[in-house]
Amino acid sequence: MSPRKPRLSSQDMIRLLERNGFAVVSTKGSHRKLRNDAGITVIVPLGRDPLKPGTQAGILAQAGISLPDS
Repeated sequence: MSPRKPRLSSQDMIRLLERNGFAVVSTKGSHRKLRNDAGITVIVPLGRDPLKPGTQAGILAQAGISLPDS
């Protein structure tokens, strides 16, 4: 069995993305849009603590970021 990845809140995910070159482009309703210099765009739902595992995995996959095992 593989070790579990840490579950992030919406704000933690946004901070992680910003540390990896993403910048906030806009906020609409309960979602924040971030984009990097390569043009990759990811959407993060706000107010989730923690993010659901599938949502977190999808955001990280789109961004090309992986979390270390905990």
